[in-house]
Amino acid sequence: MSNFIYPQESIYNLLTREEVIKVPRYMSKFREQVKLEKRVNKFPHKTMGPAKVDVPLATNFLQKHSNELKLPKIVQPVYMSKFREQVKLEERVNKSPNKTMLATNVLQKHSKELKLPKIVQPVSARTEKPLMGLYTNKNFIKSNAIENIMSLPKIVQPVYVDTKKGDKQPLENSGLIPKFIKKKDYGQTPEYLLQRREEVRKAQEEYDNYVKEHMRGAMKEISAEERHHIIQALKKDWDDLHHQYQSLPFVTDTAPKKYRKERLELEMMQLERDIDMVERHKFRHC
Repeated sequence: MSNFIYPQESIYNLLTREEVIKVPRYMSKFREQVKLEKRVNKFPHKTMGPAKVDVPLATNFLQKHSNELKLPKIVQPVYMSKFREQVKLEERVNKSPNKTMLATNVLQKHSKELKLPKIVQPVSARTEKPLMGLYTNKNFIKSNAIENIMSLPKIVQPVYVDTKKGDKQPLENSGLIPKFIKKKDYGQTPEYLLQRREEVRKAQEEYDNYVKEHMRGAMKEISAEERHHIIQALKKDWDDLHHQYQSLPFVTDTAPKKYRKERLELEMMQLERDIDMVERHKFRHC
């Protein structure tokens, strides 16, 4: 037996094969530049953070209210009067029970020199006795009556209730008060509409003058009465056609009946378009 292995026979091996010329692959001239830029713009841990982070200490844990904003404490300065020693001396010398009143009088006497604010009368001491026997001749009932008579009445703002729970809203801007009918120009034509009408009238006059000059023989001028007669005649023709249309039989089974019905519908539609055009456009020439 032979040791050679022959390939499998095929009819395609008998065909002549053309040598295929392989086109070289396209290589950009900026290939090396792009590689360089890609390598230059790369940085370690650019978006993912550093590779290693220091582990926080166990003693440095997050405490309560540690991230809250703390305002600095405002320390108000303590005022020390230059007459302090003098007041102390007078308090020691004076053995009367009203020694707190005496100290206050000393401070009030020198407050204008120091430009200090007005000193409020201190609270009375426990040992001080109130003034007794003070009375007045004022008639409080009469004075109250006079004040109430001479006082102006309170202006009550009008409101309206819009819910069942009693919610109140101001009535002035609610739209429930007829304020606009009390205006001076209520019911009068606005100024912009008068200007608009005047512009339309001038434009119509210019058009009429142009037609009279350039189309004197081509178009005929009609009056308002003639226009009214034309509209009435068109409406009368429409009524006649409508009467004929209503007189048609219910069953249109033949061709002449269908043709007559369609003809009447077309003529009525044409008359409706003519009437609408004449009524909408107030032309004076035809």
